[in-house]
Amino acid sequence: MPTFPTLSDAPVAGRRVFVRVDLNVPIKEGVIRDDTRIRAAVPTLQELLDRGCTLVLATHLGRPKGPPAPGDDSARLGPVAKRLSELLGREVRYLATDGPGTPEQQAFVADAPEGSVTLLENTRFDPRETKNDPALARVFAGYAEAYVNDAFGSAHRAHASTEGVARLLPSAAGRLMERELSVLGKLLEAPERPFVVVLGGAKVSDKIAVIERLLEIADALIVGGAMAFTFVKAQGGSVGDSLVEDDRLDLARALLAKAEERGVPLVLPADAVCAAEIVPGAETSVHPAGAIPDGLKGLDAGPEAISAFRDALAGAATVLWNGPLGVFEVPPFDAGTNAIAEAVASSGAMSVIGGGDSVSAIKKAGLADRVDHVSTGGGASLEFLEGKTLPGVAVLGHLPWA
Repeated sequence: MPTFPTLSDAPVAGRRVFVRVDLNVPIKEGVIRDDTRIRAAVPTLQELLDRGCTLVLATHLGRPKGPPAPGDDSARLGPVAKRLSELLGREVRYLATDGPGTPEQQAFVADAPEGSVTLLENTRFDPRETKNDPALARVFAGYAEAYVNDAFGSAHRAHASTEGVARLLPSAAGRLMERELSVLGKLLEAPERPFVVVLGGAKVSDKIAVIERLLEIADALIVGGAMAFTFVKAQGGSVGDSLVEDDRLDLARALLAKAEERGVPLVLPADAVCAAEIVPGAETSVHPAGAIPDGLKGLDAGPEAISAFRDALAGAATVLWNGPLGVFEVPPFDAGTNAIAEAVASSGAMSVIGGGDSVSAIKKAGLADRVDHVSTGGGASLEFLEGKTLPGVAVLGHLPWA
């Protein structure tokens, strides 16, 4: 597990602090649909404010590749500033500009009163952000005397606001970043056993490295979702029109062989809920996962699969779940994912939900408050679990605190 300075190590009292947060929340027609990431940022921000800091916050929202067109406010941070203000119980200063480093933005930050909170405009409005441009990093460094990274969900990106600025200011991890690294680090280094991993999602190729790594650590691995059909076909099964990565069949065979060699049960779905199309209320039928008729797609775990998955989870001391077990957004293909969500929440194990669609699924099932840790990072969680170095973490502590 990487070593890094935290707020407990950082003499930030009374200083201006540039804080990289992850406030990339879903917004539709100006309304925030899920404020989880904003809520997750509050403890670090409140601690810094309690220590007399003046805060300059940076986040991206969506994936714009430059300033917005006139009249397009869809990626502006006004709704985020408003919600954060409500949660902090104080004003969050915000100015709609063409980017976080424009002259207007710089003047607005310069006028920030002591003890205030200023939210910069969307970092992705400036193309230099994703290029980790040194000039933009210098602008960010000019906003403050210290840097705190609390955006675990962006820590796998070497951007100006996540890596470049940390080379120019004394830096530390915020409390959310610290908890994410601590919880996920324990999974890799010293999980309580038995340690059972549930992986779902669409593509094996998205999770090759994490499967290989976890096969070295886990006591059992459950594979569901569309990615399971690549394994089923690799074993000689007929999967109808189910999503399969034919160019990954040899890889799937190699992973199955590795699991057998290490004595790690790799549990695939015995059956699947199938339909011709992914539409709400579709006519469905259940078939063995390796005998799906042509014209049908496997779109959810079947009853036998759910039963076997529950059995594999029984008695687990630690559970990691990443990826849904079906097209959970479209009923009736959500039953398998909901069943696993309930099984994980009721397991009594140390339970970790590894970001992305799994988080949406556990929240949709109303069970988020019954798991121990819901990660705020999708890609970052996977890369950390793969054993990759996260640039936004590795750079922390680059400069000493004065």
